[in-house]
Amino acid sequence: MYAWEMADQLLQLKQDVESCYFAAQTMKMKIQTSFFELPPETHIALRDSLLSHIQSLKDLSPIIVTQLALAIADLALQMASWKGCVHTLIEKYSNDVSSMTFLIEILTVLPEEVHSRSLRIGANRRTEIIEDLAYYSSTVVTLLMTCVEKSGSNEKMLIKVFRCLGSWFNLGVLDSNFMANNQLLMVLFQVLQRDETSTNLHEAASDCVCSALYAIENVDTHMPLALQLFQGVLTLETAYHMAVAREDLDKVLNYCRIFTELCETFLETTVKSPGQGMGDLRPLELLLICAGHPQYEVVEISFNFWYRLGENLYKTNDPALHGIFRPYIQRLLHGLARHCQLDPDHEGIPEDTDDFGEFRMRVSDLVKDVIFLVGSMECFSQLYSTLKEGNPPWEVTEAVLFIMAAIAKSVDPENNPTLTEVLEQVVLLPETVHIAVRYTSIELVGEMSEVVDRNPRFLDPVLNYLMKGLREKTLASVAAKAIHNICSVCRDHMAQHFQGLLDIARALDSFALTTEAAVGLLKGTALVLARLPLEKIAECLSDLCAVQVMALKKLLSQDPSNGKAADPTVWLDRLAVIFRHTNPIVENGQTHPCQKVIQEIWPVLSQTLNTHQADNRIVERCCRCLRFAVRCVGKGSASLLQPLVTQMVSVYQVYPHSCFLYLGSILVDEYGMEEGCRQGLLDMLQALCMPTFQLLEQPNGLRNHPDTVDDLFRLATRFVQRSPVTLLSSGIIVHIIQCAIAATTLDHRDANCSVMKFVRDLIHTGVSNDHEDDFELRKQLIGQAMGQHGQQLVTQLMHTCCFCLPPYTLPDVAEVLWEIMVFDRPTSCRWLENALKGLPKETSGGALTVTHKQLTDFHKQVTSAEECKQVCWAIREFTRLFR
Repeated sequence: MYAWEMADQLLQLKQDVESCYFAAQTMKMKIQTSFFELPPETHIALRDSLLSHIQSLKDLSPIIVTQLALAIADLALQMASWKGCVHTLIEKYSNDVSSMTFLIEILTVLPEEVHSRSLRIGANRRTEIIEDLAYYSSTVVTLLMTCVEKSGSNEKMLIKVFRCLGSWFNLGVLDSNFMANNQLLMVLFQVLQRDETSTNLHEAASDCVCSALYAIENVDTHMPLALQLFQGVLTLETAYHMAVAREDLDKVLNYCRIFTELCETFLETTVKSPGQGMGDLRPLELLLICAGHPQYEVVEISFNFWYRLGENLYKTNDPALHGIFRPYIQRLLHGLARHCQLDPDHEGIPEDTDDFGEFRMRVSDLVKDVIFLVGSMECFSQLYSTLKEGNPPWEVTEAVLFIMAAIAKSVDPENNPTLTEVLEQVVLLPETVHIAVRYTSIELVGEMSEVVDRNPRFLDPVLNYLMKGLREKTLASVAAKAIHNICSVCRDHMAQHFQGLLDIARALDSFALTTEAAVGLLKGTALVLARLPLEKIAECLSDLCAVQVMALKKLLSQDPSNGKAADPTVWLDRLAVIFRHTNPIVENGQTHPCQKVIQEIWPVLSQTLNTHQADNRIVERCCRCLRFAVRCVGKGSASLLQPLVTQMVSVYQVYPHSCFLYLGSILVDEYGMEEGCRQGLLDMLQALCMPTFQLLEQPNGLRNHPDTVDDLFRLATRFVQRSPVTLLSSGIIVHIIQCAIAATTLDHRDANCSVMKFVRDLIHTGVSNDHEDDFELRKQLIGQAMGQHGQQLVTQLMHTCCFCLPPYTLPDVAEVLWEIMVFDRPTSCRWLENALKGLPKETSGGALTVTHKQLTDFHKQVTSAEECKQVCWAIREFTRLFR
């Protein structure tokens, strides 16, 4: 509370920039987050005080002016009694030249703050403000034009004017007829056409034009302004060429942004009527001119437009239309292939992680998305012919192979002589070619695994080629990835090479592989292993796991150096990937071939878990490994159930790692239907719940442990799905429901989703008559639970979705409300009515949050809904009133 007064005093003292900045920022934060602390009768005094501060501090520092302007804007938006704030500010300050800087600053941030996340002014107040700002918008534009006339070519003032105009465009309140004939628009384009415009002014003008283009996205309703902007942007081509000639990259990037925004705005018009009116194709020419710029950052700006154009044309699926745009896409692809070239003096392999590597990945994605317009096969053949007929330098060859790799998967592999010829030629590449060419050729081979699968005669030469790469330090990881691809696609053909894969797996650490590449190789090996005859699988799996098990045993036998045991995660991750992907087809009644191996490995995993029980990261990897082991053999892991649960529970009492709860959910999923396991699993749940509740009941416990919340409710949900009566008849259910109600407020994507899913599935068990014998009992048990917790749950859900949760969680809340209604509509109508009565009706600034009619309409929409999505729409609209 004292911060208000302190900040005010510091601003009056005007000691130095730092203390004033601190005070101005504090004032802004207090208005944004704690405005409710002030009684309404103080609002006017606060406003007058802020206005006098901004006037007296205007020359101290622009950052202080910005903070105070934000404070004034946030106050104006919340203070319902301050009517027509734009009008009063302009009237008070527009005749004083020295006040102009802060007046324009306030007018710039005001529209920006209307949709601010930190101000919960609600939809009613927001609508009122937007109407108010629209009413005064032409006054603001006239003021800005007067500023320009008075200040002449004062660059700082022009930048402020353009920023302010852009802000009003962004809010979408400017009248397009008024703007179309306004001098300011002319000034904007003159600034952008002039060669001598400074970088900062150029950027401000470009931002403003982009905002204007974005504002008229719905072109038909803004015709006159749309036409002016369209023609204005087309006049900038000469200026672009001038900037290129002067090597002024900043300006080049600005022009490209403007051209791209123009194309995005007129995209639908261009697709609907290409070449006619504002469907004119000249803007596309401008983008292709930009694609010809030697710096790749320029063409990258336009990627989003090309994606959207591709998507639009794909949906319309009109061959004649595709024909019009095909030449543009061909030219774009040609330019992209050139941009992907490495420097001729580049040494080593292409980097994936630097800016240029990321650019190439984006090119690869874009090419995949637009290739249908040109035809994958046609493009692939053309690229190949440039390599076959010419003798291009290595960097051209590498870039062509890179683009071929991007589209290889979209070329039909059936009876395709070009594809087989490419494969034949690539595997014959000598080791003397540039290492980057070999690297990308290996990537291409990996992408052509479908072709290998259709033409098994290539399998041997391809594997030989990839093995050469695997033995070289810089090529090992990319070769491993390609072998993994071949294993995934050619599982049956690869069975004969299993011994070779096993040899590689045994010597995995003799190759220079990244962790990811090593795990990928083991994944490929496991996929092939699953296709071997059943009687061979156990022995081969045992061999494949042996290396990792030996390594774990060795770590366990070592004396911990400096008191810390060596890290086993590498081996645990490798075992996990083997179990995860060894999924042979086992007929009913047959013993699972992996069962014996997993039983043999269990003691080592158990010991590893014990040794590292205090280390969350290692315990998480142990649980992950056990999760895939249990999933791999399903019911075949029954002999592990007792010792595993015992160990989990005993470690969890001391170290409550949330991954034990997750592992518990896997066990419930596999064994919850087995009559003989249900009581044991319930005992496990109760034993795990006690330490969990203690953890979550601490101050901020829910917020500090979202993973625990997530995994606890996954476990509870599995119980509801597999054995609802066991859970509902137990004493623990009351505590779990109470915890769920408290956790609905948690703003954490995964945790909130798990909580909502639990509550939804719980109520649903009393709704869905699946003709099981226990339906009546379930219905009765849910009825009891709802009688006890229903009102509290509905009240909490309404409070939560109005004040705590982001909009993306609302469909989950809607599903819970829907299930409550389906279960008992009359009672839920009462619960909802009581919950709505408890919501605040007006904001601390005195604005009306929700009208009586809006409350009754919402109640009616929800209670008379005939499907869940109607509830969802109603909640979306209603919660806007509180945001």
